[in-house]
Amino acid sequence: MNTPSTLSVLVTAQLLAPAASLAAVGIPALAGRAPSERTASRLVMAGFVVAFAASIATLAWLALDGFGAHEVHLGTIFTVGAHASTFDLVADLLSVPFTCFSSGLLCLVALFAGKYMHRESGFIRFFVLLATFGTGMNLLVLAGSIDVMFAGWELVGVSSTLLIGFFHERTNAVDAAMRAFVTYRVCDVGLLAALVVLHGAVGSGDIARTVEGTWPHGTCLLDHRTALVVGLLLAFAALGKSGQLPFSGWLPRAMEGPTPSSAIFYGALSIHAGAYLMLRYGAVLDAAPAAGWVLAGIGIATALHATLVGRTQTDLKSMLAYASMAQAGLILAEIGLGLRVIPLLHVVGHATLRSLQFLRAPSALRDRHELASALGGHHGHGSTEWPAWLPPRARHALYRASLDRGWSEAMLMHGVVDPALRVLRSIAAIEARWRATLEGSARRTGTEGRRHG
Repeated sequence: MNTPSTLSVLVTAQLLAPAASLAAVGIPALAGRAPSERTASRLVMAGFVVAFAASIATLAWLALDGFGAHEVHLGTIFTVGAHASTFDLVADLLSVPFTCFSSGLLCLVALFAGKYMHRESGFIRFFVLLATFGTGMNLLVLAGSIDVMFAGWELVGVSSTLLIGFFHERTNAVDAAMRAFVTYRVCDVGLLAALVVLHGAVGSGDIARTVEGTWPHGTCLLDHRTALVVGLLLAFAALGKSGQLPFSGWLPRAMEGPTPSSAIFYGALSIHAGAYLMLRYGAVLDAAPAAGWVLAGIGIATALHATLVGRTQTDLKSMLAYASMAQAGLILAEIGLGLRVIPLLHVVGHATLRSLQFLRAPSALRDRHELASALGGHHGHGSTEWPAWLPPRARHALYRASLDRGWSEAMLMHGVVDPALRVLRSIAAIEARWRATLEGSARRTGTEGRRHG
């Protein structure tokens, strides 16, 4: 397909604008010449504004063109025999609405953070990570192949993790970042394995070689068995990024990061990266219904779990985190049940609402305390009563389980994080012994050389 040059520029600008702002702020900071707060925030803000304007213009172009898919070929990463990996971007009815609302929300958060993070010691670091996240998110969404998508997926994960542990002087923040990092790495194996399976099946990671047709009416080109394997692997990757059972324990702890990052990552964009992945490969789920049923079952179970646990939380950010988890579960359930456009609308609506709620949370708490002081006491709270039709013993059991967050954190720590950390520590110990052996051998060789000399 020959893509019009103007549209190619618009699509490419959605990726290059935040990447340019990252370079403009990050490179001087690495060289020890960090820009001022105003300059850094304005540069990052400008990158997101350009990306947002380009995405709106692209959406208008697609609307005039009947919402057909347009590809932009930026080069070939490598070619080995029959295998090839290309750097392509795709603009269609799925990717462009995503970049519209993600770039728009990033503009809002950058504007908010410029004042919220004023005089914070890590101000420049925050905006570098925000630009990294924006670049990774747009790369993930616009990717025309699973290879490029994996690169964006990793940028989103790394920047999210570093912002969870942004206040690295706090032990809780570092522990929460480690939980998220290990969970991401374990679940990212699913996406990496799916990449390998697709290369083995069709000789390329290009989405067009896997799904034929325009979203949402694409047709899977894989056989049933391969589609089932790929669908389950992609679902496994999506569960970690979206905070779904049994990998949900990291999400409430992610609130240790700054409020702007909580709003944009765990309330709006990062938590919906898994939903985008499954929407992009929705035709694979259609060809392997069992994978869709597994995704729907886990999504519904997570929504029930998050709803029950969220009713017993005592701080606002944890309540919002569980509300986001529940909605992400419902969105994945909708995708697993075969819906496509409705989950996309659900993502946009939920992301917009939840971002505003997270950004408003500190002011809402202050207003609540001021109102309580003016009234001379607490002015009431939302209902936390359990369903009256349940027997008392069942209500008490559910309440105790919810207070312990459904034991999801204990399962995550004992089943995923702790084993992974033990493996990493063992590898580090082996490496240290190996290095010590080499250094000892080098010293002995040097001593013997001096003696003979």
